[in-house]
Amino acid sequence: MRHGNKNNNLSRTASHRKALLMNLGCQLITFKRITTTLAKAKALRTYIEPLITKTKHTASQESIMHNHRIVFSYLNDKAAVKELFTVVGPKVASRPGGYTRIIKLGARTGDNAEIAMIELVDFNEIYGNSIVKAAAEEPAKKTRRSGAGKKKAADTSAVEEATEVKGEEATDDKANPEA
Repeated sequence: MRHGNKNNNLSRTASHRKALLMNLGCQLITFKRITTTLAKAKALRTYIEPLITKTKHTASQESIMHNHRIVFSYLNDKAAVKELFTVVGPKVASRPGGYTRIIKLGARTGDNAEIAMIELVDFNEIYGNSIVKAAAEEPAKKTRRSGAGKKKAADTSAVEEATEVKGEEATDDKANPEA
C-alpha cells in the first residue's frame, strides 16, 4: 500500500535518486530541454520548479546569497547555478509558476518505456512564442468576480458610440450624394 508516499522512488535508493535528479536538473538548466522517461520527467518537475522559484525572490543581498547556497545544495554544479540565477531567473520573473513543460514523445523501441521531453517554457522560441511575449510585456492581471458588472457597462457604451458614428456617416452620405 502507498499510504502517504507522494514522491516516485523511481526504483532507486535515496542517494541514487538524489544524484539522478541532481544531474537531470543540471542538464535541464544548461540545455533548456532534455529527453528522458516520463516518470523521470515528472519527478524532475517537482524537483526543479521550487529551485527556479528561489531565483525570483531576491530582495536583499543576504537573501540572494542564501538562495544561491540552497540551490547549490540541490544541484552541486556552479555553472548550472550561475546559469539559473543569471539567465533563467530574470526570464521567468514575471511568470507565477509552471516553468517547465512535459511533452510525451511515445515509446522507446528497446524496452517500450514512455519517453517525454521536458523543457523550460520561456526558452522555446517556436511553441507558444506569442504568449511569452504578451506575458513579458504586461504583468499578470488580477481579476475579481465583482468587476463583471462594470465591464458590461463599459462594453455597452462602446457599442452605443459605434452606432452613433455609423449613424452620422449615413446622414453625411444622404447630404452629400457626390461622395
